[in-house]
Amino acid sequence: MNSIDYKNILVAVDGSEEAEWALKKAIYLAKLSDATLVLAHIVDTRNFPTIEAYDMTLRERSDAFANELLEKYKMDAVASGIVHVQTEVAYGSPKVQIPKDLAKKYSIDLIVCGATGLNAVERFLIGSVSEGIVRHSSCDVIVVRTNTDK
Repeated sequence: MNSIDYKNILVAVDGSEEAEWALKKAIYLAKLSDATLVLAHIVDTRNFPTIEAYDMTLRERSDAFANELLEKYKMDAVASGIVHVQTEVAYGSPKVQIPKDLAKKYSIDLIVCGATGLNAVERFLIGSVSEGIVRHSSCDVIVVRTNTDK
């Protein structure tokens, strides 16, 4: 396998600007190696029990947001020439779902994610999602910090 030939690329998206940058990079890399692109959105349910006590529609709205987001990104990927695109909405901790569960489920050999926008206190207390992905992944990971498609 050539050093840039990936067969299954997972890109983690959450609707942020940095996630869109990651999507651009993942599309570029998938085109280079004719890879399958897996678009994943993780609904972080760790705080749901507390929040749902006040807002019963949270899960429903989270699902709708995730599905709309993934459908838009899938259309972008297909319009860019990606033939094999899959989408996945998963629930739980993104730091676990992406590098462990989804990477295994889809035989992922590259994960692409945006750098997070968490503030210094949040990073100290809970760590960033991208940091968790890098730490727990058994495949290559690219953390995108710039807006470029190459």
